[in-house]
Amino acid sequence: MIKHSTRWTGLLIVVLFLAGCHKDLDRFPPNDVTSEQLYVDEAGYNQVLAKVYGSMALTGNAGPAGSGDVAGIDEGTSDFLRLFWKAQELSTDEAVVAWNDPGIQDFHNMNWSATNPMLIGLYSRCFYTITLCNEFLRESTPEKLDARGIAAPSKDNVLAMANEARFVRAFNYWVLMDLFGNPGFTDESTPIGASVQPQQKQRAEIFAYVESELLDIESKLPAAKSNLYGRADRAAAWALLARMYLNAQVYTGTAKWTEAITYSKKVIDAGYSLVGNYQELLLADNNVSNTEAIWTLNYDGLKTKNYGGTTFLVNASVGGDMDQNVSGLSKWAGLRTTKNLPLLFPDFTGTIDERAQFFQQKLEIDKISDFTDGFAVIKFRNRTKSGGFGTDPEKTFSDIDFPVFRLAEMYLIYAEAVLRGGTGGDINTAVSYMNLLKARAYNSTASPLVSINLNFIIDERARELYWEGFRRSDLVRFDRFTEGSYLWPWKGGVKLGTAVGSHRKIYPIPAPEVGSNPNIKQNPNY
Repeated sequence: MIKHSTRWTGLLIVVLFLAGCHKDLDRFPPNDVTSEQLYVDEAGYNQVLAKVYGSMALTGNAGPAGSGDVAGIDEGTSDFLRLFWKAQELSTDEAVVAWNDPGIQDFHNMNWSATNPMLIGLYSRCFYTITLCNEFLRESTPEKLDARGIAAPSKDNVLAMANEARFVRAFNYWVLMDLFGNPGFTDESTPIGASVQPQQKQRAEIFAYVESELLDIESKLPAAKSNLYGRADRAAAWALLARMYLNAQVYTGTAKWTEAITYSKKVIDAGYSLVGNYQELLLADNNVSNTEAIWTLNYDGLKTKNYGGTTFLVNASVGGDMDQNVSGLSKWAGLRTTKNLPLLFPDFTGTIDERAQFFQQKLEIDKISDFTDGFAVIKFRNRTKSGGFGTDPEKTFSDIDFPVFRLAEMYLIYAEAVLRGGTGGDINTAVSYMNLLKARAYNSTASPLVSINLNFIIDERARELYWEGFRRSDLVRFDRFTEGSYLWPWKGGVKLGTAVGSHRKIYPIPAPEVGSNPNIKQNPNY
């Protein structure tokens, strides 16, 4: 696989089969496989689609270290989830990190620049996956399939796979739109060649593109809950649309609360149900009987070894006096939370609200570099429901699948959109959904809610979804991210917290991208 640099266009991709989206995919072709050899039948296309999905859960072609997909960044750091999580959580009240890797403290200090290596890595990782999707789509047109003699039903199956590739591409463009605002743009119609200079699209244009893609493929994807675990179906498209519509006013200046209600309700009515025990959502065997997950990034301690993903979220959360067996993996002594998160719960032990999953250390953070300053989070644990450990005998790599979308988020989207004035829903239904979350959290011992408001919603989103990659986007939507009206410890690099410039509601376009393409203009004030 050609390494993808920040100069992401003009790559001629020879796609190889990497580990796929299923935990039982473990076959690898030799490194000299070419596109002509691979795109010969349905099985070959299925292998390439596995690489498309795998590019979001793995980092290269030779295990956890070696032959990385993205150039210019440590491979262990280059994982999509690890980079996305840092940008979404370390910049907020939900997380700090003790380490001093280049650029990592910029997030909580809120003083990042266009040369931040992790922002460059995230931007590049997204375009690496987009490039794989574009190449898959170029090779799966009806004309290409006919020329290769691929007839029905295999032809229909490949065309269906192409819709999944379009979904993965749409998701990555959503990430770029949400975090970077105005990225460059390429699709399967973009000419291949080193001289090609893609145009930049503004945030509203990316929104319109992703929306149109999702609306076009929603009926073409497999029915909700009918695709293989870890692969996209209609509910995944609906969930992404609901999330986009909830943030549409941020992205485009025009609110779409009614659409957020419509598409969250489509998911809610698709047959998903809450996992009975919140503390079992993010365990090593959460792939078994997961009735709540809509689309997941899948990890396996033996077959998808990667120093990012949920391996990062587990290992980096363990240190100090913590018992390593609580998490089931190694002690990296990095990630904790500020006091703002645990103070949202009625107690710190999870006795009342079972979602409070903390290891209590010093609540106040006097030194971010001291792991024992700030509560540790034990939400991600590489233990099974029965108490066993994950599959990795060395207790380094995680089996926990990460839920990109789950039902609880859809309940919260519906409720917020109703409160903000969307039509097609009603407040009584919104309250009932919040009571479903509360009943699970309190093990059915709490009195039901009779009313809700937007302040409740932002706090409930934190209680329900913390450390799942939502907080930055939520704070931006509620005007609490850069503003001085809401502070947390060390926000903006100040112990008591401080406001920062509003331009930091989006990240800068990485400097290598701006420097290599005259069509790309930097975001304001960077």
